[in-house]
Amino acid sequence: MSVLKVIEVLSSSDISWEDATRKGVAKAAKTINHIRSVYVKDHSAAVSGGEITEYRVNLKLTFELE
Repeated sequence: MSVLKVIEVLSSSDISWEDATRKGVAKAAKTINHIRSVYVKDHSAAVSGGEITEYRVNLKLTFELE
């Protein structure tokens, strides 16, 4: 029987929401084993001078407990 845990992770990128998601998962994977899925809960962006300067995501990561 598997036991899964869900945590929230905030991540950002100056390139795109997809890049922010990739960075968040990659960083979490350095300390969390057995990540099974990622759910993008929310998107947002920082704006300066009428331009997007930072893409932000709120992720829910599901992983299996050992």
